Order: sequence, then structure tokens, then C-alpha cells
Amino acid sequence: MKFFIDTANLKEIEETAGYGLLDGVTTNPSLMAKEGISEQDGHIRAICALTNGPVSAEVISTEKEAMIKEGRHLAALAQNVTIKLPLTLDGLFATKTLAAEGIKVNLTLVFSALQALLAAKAGAAFVSPFVGRLDDIGHDGLEIISEIINIYSNYGFETKIIVASIRSTQHILKSALLGADVATIPFKILRRLATHPLTDSGVATFLADHTKATQK
Repeated sequence: MKFFIDTANLKEIEETAGYGLLDGVTTNPSLMAKEGISEQDGHIRAICALTNGPVSAEVISTEKEAMIKEGRHLAALAQNVTIKLPLTLDGLFATKTLAAEGIKVNLTLVFSALQALLAAKAGAAFVSPFVGRLDDIGHDGLEIISEIINIYSNYGFETKIIVASIRSTQHILKSALLGADVATIPFKILRRLATHPLTDSGVATFLADHTKATQK
């Protein structure tokens, strides 16, 4: 499983790369706003310089021709930019057009396996089902991941599944067990993957034993 970090914070991206865990980045206008970014083009270039992996940059347009124009502009910022579009009919139209030009697209805001099927047929490089938001309304968000994996396997689609809207380490564990291609993870949850109380207590015991031995 590849790990993308879901952030617009350059320090978080650098730290994740330092751990050897950075396979790509996903971001969106909300994450940009959280970091106080007003000039997005330069910030996207800065993110792209920190990783060789895909960097999803999201359009703010909602009409297909405007999506295509904005997508082309974003794709020209760096070689590893992936255009992030919403799963709407206009988004599907823009995906088909951009994909035909060799521009990778990540179709996002996906909440059903049927939407994911449409994304693959339109030529999306990635599809981003939102498991956490489905959990929020009483659905099993991870069920959609299983359904998409089965559908893509049935027909040999090459579209990669990005598990998005991750709220817990269990989302990552269960997605990995199902065989999802990518998890896009908030930084605070990524750090939790390395922690375990028995690891902490084990380190404390080793240090205490070392201190006793050296004081004799």
C-alpha cells in the first residue's frame, strides 16, 4: 500500500518524507485555506518539489469546460501534478478529455461503487472514495472499498483506489487487508501508526535496565 499525506503543510510533507513514508500528496482548497495559502500555484510547485510521487491539486471550477481549462493550467505547474476533480457528470467529461491528453486525474468525493465504476470507465488514474464521511452517516465506509476492488478486478481496470477521509488507524489497517492501492492520511494519524503502548513500555524498560547496569 502506498501512503499519500493529506495536507498542504510543507513541514508535515518534509517530515513524512524523512521517515521514508511519502509516496505522494493530496490536497484541496480547504487544506490550502487552513495553511493560509492565497497563491496556490507557487505552493503546489513547492509541494511537488518535495516528492516524486503524485500530487493531487484540486480544481475549484464546477462546469466541464472550466474544469478542463483549470486542469490544464494545474498540470503545467509540475510533471507530477494529478488533477483532482469531483465525481459529477461534468467531472467525468473533463476526466475523459484530460486523460486523452495524458493528464492524470483523481476523481474525488466518491461515495458509491457505481461512481467508482464510472470513474474507471472515464479514464481516471485514481478514484478517492470517502470512507470516513460514509461512516458519519451510518454506512460502513470500508464496504465500498471492498466493492470497488471486486469490480475493478472483474474488468481489469487500472484505476488506483485511494482510500480517503481516513479518521482512524483502523481505516488504514482494514483498507490494507482488503488490498486498496493507496491511503491518503492526515499527518496526525500517520504518526499514530508507529505508536504502541508496549513499544513505549519496552523502550522504558530497556533504558531503565541500562541505567541500573551502568550505575553498578
